[in-house]
Amino acid sequence: MSDAQLLQTFPNPRADRHYLIVHTADEFTSLCPITGQPDFARLTLRYVADQTCVELRSLKQYLQSYRSDGIFYEDVTNRILDDLVQCCAPRWMELRSRWSVRGGIHTTVVAQHGNPSVVPPADHR
Repeated sequence: MSDAQLLQTFPNPRADRHYLIVHTADEFTSLCPITGQPDFARLTLRYVADQTCVELRSLKQYLQSYRSDGIFYEDVTNRILDDLVQCCAPRWMELRSRWSVRGGIHTTVVAQHGNPSVVPPADHR
């Protein structure tokens, strides 16, 4: 399975301010646990940091650690969110996974942590 220990943080340079950070990974890959075929997703991570922010190189390596994991969409989305919350303890965080069409069905999974009232009002998705 993936290795949450790959995730690293750095001090939030503006911990006094609520501001939205958005990271998008267009090439996330894991495996279907039933067929073993590759599944492809676009991950969008949105968060309001508290004292630390996730470091991007470590995030990339962490996401790549799922490439050989057989895991359902719902599980991987929630597991990644849980690991990121544990890593950087944000004020609020959302992970949205948009999966490529399989069998004529397009799936999106959205998982959140924290109170969305801290998200700045200029939220543009």
